[in-house]
Amino acid sequence: MRGPRIAGKGAEAAFHAEMMGLYDRFSALGFRPVLLRRFVLLNGGVAAAKELVFKPGTTGLERLLDAGKPELSMEALMLRPEYQPLFSEAELKEAAQRLANATRTRSRGRLQAQPSERK
Repeated sequence: MRGPRIAGKGAEAAFHAEMMGLYDRFSALGFRPVLLRRFVLLNGGVAAAKELVFKPGTTGLERLLDAGKPELSMEALMLRPEYQPLFSEAELKEAAQRLANATRTRSRGRLQAQPSERK
């Protein structure tokens, strides 16, 4: 277990700016996550990430994976060394697992093997 994590206001402000930038990154790929942007504006980037990382069904990561850009995701942002002190070990573990699971699922393709019926 690691010692206490200490992060300054500078890292929190930089993370917030990066979270706001996610909207622009997504927009460039043809997806406009208006609710994400509003959530970040209302709660701040760090608080938004802390909550969203545990919410199932968010489509942003899936869309980035479809575009071949998982490195632009909120989860990847959380895992950058300069921002890790802003998050708990559980939050970082969840972000890493989401990225790994999503990437693993995508690498196999979207088709699921189905038994065929022979007549």
